[in-house]
Amino acid sequence: MNLSNMTSLYAGLSTSIGLLLLLTVTYWLYKVVKKRRKCNRKQKYFKRNGGLLLQQQISTKEGHVEKTRLFTDKELSKATDQFNESRILGQGGQGTVYKGMLSDGRTVAVKKSKLVGENRLDEFINEVVILSQINHRNVVALLGCCLETEVPLLVYEFIANRTLFDHIHDPSAEFPMTWDMRLKIAAEVAGALAYLHYSTSTPIYHRDIKSSNILLDENYRPKVSDFGISRSIAVDKTHFTTLVKGTFGYLDPEYFRSSQFTDKSDVYSFGVVLIELLSGQKPIISSDTEDERSLAARFLMSMEQNCLHKFFDPIILEHEKDEDIIAVATLAYRCLNLNGKKRPTMKEVSMELENIRLSKGQATVQSNTQVISTEVGSVSLSDLNSTWTSSDGESTVPSETNPFLHYTV
Repeated sequence: MNLSNMTSLYAGLSTSIGLLLLLTVTYWLYKVVKKRRKCNRKQKYFKRNGGLLLQQQISTKEGHVEKTRLFTDKELSKATDQFNESRILGQGGQGTVYKGMLSDGRTVAVKKSKLVGENRLDEFINEVVILSQINHRNVVALLGCCLETEVPLLVYEFIANRTLFDHIHDPSAEFPMTWDMRLKIAAEVAGALAYLHYSTSTPIYHRDIKSSNILLDENYRPKVSDFGISRSIAVDKTHFTTLVKGTFGYLDPEYFRSSQFTDKSDVYSFGVVLIELLSGQKPIISSDTEDERSLAARFLMSMEQNCLHKFFDPIILEHEKDEDIIAVATLAYRCLNLNGKKRPTMKEVSMELENIRLSKGQATVQSNTQVISTEVGSVSLSDLNSTWTSSDGESTVPSETNPFLHYTV
């Protein structure tokens, strides 16, 4: 090979190596820039989704709040098979819930919110902070969240067996809603609410108690969910004033009139759940007459007219003693007193339901025998049919069903 050919060969090799190095460096730089952009985008989403606010809220709890696990986008994408449609458990106005499996084998529910505006961001952060303080077997557990995606993601324990609303109003042959089961669910939910009011570091008011916010697990144990509008309140406070939020049919009329939410407002909402369990009827029905639209109003009138047997679900009357049912109905009557001060506390409600379960009709709480003749309250029954006001000040009648098929969390 002559010198000219050798020179050409070396020149070709040098050019090829140079191009290869250039391509390698260019590709490396592209990957670095892409990774940096992805990192910056995640940081941007983290801030926009309230990550800094969440850190601030948790840090101000003075150690009472365990650190919330922050999942990565990669973890949750893998857990839900890239948020595959086949994994959807339910969807509604707030977003979509997917069934997922974490790398450690745990089955979870991943709530992918819709785009969070400023008015919804506080609710999202509030739910994380509230649930991080709670450890109760009848409250749905928040496992963590992911804030580095375009929309925030919440990760909850997986609850298998639909909502209490579904079981009351769409009964399944596999799980008949017997009176014993209804009473057990009522007692355990009351216990969870009493825990929120009296046993947490600061009292927590749920503010949206309804049957569609009560999930049932694989053992049909109830789990209270959806703490988006819940509030912690200082121990020395008896109420807080706020724009009225809640669900038509469950909303405390006293709170609606005054905008002052108290622990007794949760008691009222729970009273509506009790009469749902007693009657098998929805909290609101279509009717031309206002007093007939509200289940609470119809129940109070039935109590006053002494015609409760027409109100009860025939299923429970066939199998149980009337004394048990009347005792629960009387307790519900006290919970629905239109004068909030005359309602029992959630702790008293929980204790009375446990007494009823234990006594099974052999003994009733003494105060129950006196309440039928007491006045309902100074507010007219028509107040029960008032609409609620959303945060933007508009009158609204929200859906009585769960915004998600299985979850409102």
